Amino acid sequence: MFEAVTEAIREYETVILHRHWSPDGDALGSQIGLYEFIKDNFPDKKVYKVGDGAGRYSFMYGSVMDEIPDEYYNGALAVILDSATEELVSDKRFKLAAKTVRIDHHIYCETFTDIEIVDTTYESCCGMIAHLCRESGLHLSKTAAEAIFTGMVTDSGRFRYDSTSARTFELAAYLMEHGVDCSSIYLQLYSSELSSVLLRASFLSKIKVFENSSVAYIYNTKEELEALGISDIFSVSRGMVNVMADIKGIDIWVNFTEDGEKVVCELRSSKYNINPVATAHGGGGHQKASGCDVADREEAMVMLRELKAISEQSE
Repeated sequence: MFEAVTEAIREYETVILHRHWSPDGDALGSQIGLYEFIKDNFPDKKVYKVGDGAGRYSFMYGSVMDEIPDEYYNGALAVILDSATEELVSDKRFKLAAKTVRIDHHIYCETFTDIEIVDTTYESCCGMIAHLCRESGLHLSKTAAEAIFTGMVTDSGRFRYDSTSARTFELAAYLMEHGVDCSSIYLQLYSSELSSVLLRASFLSKIKVFENSSVAYIYNTKEELEALGISDIFSVSRGMVNVMADIKGIDIWVNFTEDGEKVVCELRSSKYNINPVATAHGGGGHQKASGCDVADREEAMVMLRELKAISEQSE
């Protein structure tokens, strides 16, 4: 499946790795893991990873990005990871490369590279990279394996989400055979400062149920975030959406966060395909985990009515 990607990596002397902006564990894990894999097996190649900052995942080894000039793209291969659309890619200079490749597991939206490997049956992009490494028969270091494992864990919800399959565990076992320290990874991923626990509690108190439905939501205004001293809205929008998970009787939940220009929306469901709603509002993602931006609170309420309709139609 990944032969074309491996051949392209062998062919080009310079490989530049991209992923989506505001990275999660899967975006960074696939980027760092593939970087380490290429460096280990092709030490003479020039390999770079680019993009915006790692945010809460800055604990990951290799999470500091390279700063490179435009000319590095001349005659280079650019690999885009975990990105459903061109708009989501952090650092659009990948278009300057001689050849482009995309590896992604999101629902297909568009073609924007020369070689496209898109497969929604994988729980994570890291799962695809693990498969690539195993299929190649080349060396996999502990450093690469731990980065990839981190992405598999985060995007599968610690192997709880529907996308988790027998293949997921086979590939996780393959990574663990190469020295993955699960305890260390889980400690860094899930331990929290007391201040973070208290902040989470404050968001729990804001949960509302929309019009007596199975749809819950939290709406965060710009003023509320400023009062809390929060400047990184993604630590709230993506970081707090799942405080609404696992509530009995709630099948869909949404976190709305104002940033001054728009409202960032994170949609989740334990039961329904909510992706069409996110797509209709200019976003995308997975069937049960998607995101988008809307103009204002009024459009956010329209989205909730659309999600309510999905839950009612499916009853």
